[in-house]
Amino acid sequence: MKLSRRSIVTSGTLSLAASPGAASQSSPPPENELRVAACQILTFPDTKRSAEKICDWIAKAAHDKAQVVLFPEAAVCGYAADPEYWKTVNPRDFEAAESSIASVARQLRIAVILGTAHWEDGKVHNSVLALDRDGRAKGRYSKTFLAESWPAPGRKLPVWTIAGVKSCFIICHDIRYPELVRLPVVAGAQICYYPSNESGLVEEHKLSAYRAMPISRATENSIYLVMANAPADANNVRSPSQSHGNSKIVHPNGTVLAETGYFNETLVAATIDLKAADRAMARRAANETGPVSRWLREGSKMVEGDVS
Repeated sequence: MKLSRRSIVTSGTLSLAASPGAASQSSPPPENELRVAACQILTFPDTKRSAEKICDWIAKAAHDKAQVVLFPEAAVCGYAADPEYWKTVNPRDFEAAESSIASVARQLRIAVILGTAHWEDGKVHNSVLALDRDGRAKGRYSKTFLAESWPAPGRKLPVWTIAGVKSCFIICHDIRYPELVRLPVVAGAQICYYPSNESGLVEEHKLSAYRAMPISRATENSIYLVMANAPADANNVRSPSQSHGNSKIVHPNGTVLAETGYFNETLVAATIDLKAADRAMARRAANETGPVSRWLREGSKMVEGDVS
């Protein structure tokens, strides 16, 4: 499904404030249901070319009646792993790409969780931009635990209400640090959005752990987890930017509701029942007596945004 290029804004800086006339917050999903999608695609170092492809896949997700769609880690630049890329790249190109994507999100009334990069105080961050269904930017989460040399680490844990549901975020290597999910869930999050660009298929010994960890983060917290991983590229399986697909949606009880393969470019979608995301395991860990519970309660106070 192609969108008219007239509908895509290709320049300008994305504002984190609400646009005139935009809703102050999204409406809650009807009957405690939310349709979520993970988009498993390859993108490009050329940010304009990536944005055009991302916008086309947003339209496909909207046609599938998704209310939220997640894209892989650094999708705006195809997870460019070459250090020389980051020495010459223009931040304005990322701003223009994000603005075009926000315009389509607003037009199609779909929330977009976008793997991207942004600059603060002269430093680049590997980040997620969370756009609500009115195209408004709720904020950015920057990857906390890095596995690459080009970005600076993030130092904030946010919870934002996306499509009416309190949500948290981790990026790729962050999955190995359970506290990054547990603390936002104690603070109210029911869904974790997890964009990644993990090791390629040539590192086969890592694959079982990569599948287990997203399931664990959902189950140990009694929340949903939506994972969008970049697919493997059959034409370049040894690229330093290589990944291995297996994007998935995980139920709070650990059931994988939907999952895809290694190489295909596709949407993984499911309609989820939010009543199941009761946060029971995380709430019990925080509310019972003992040193771990006190530590979790204190730690959850560092979470920012739409906290309980």
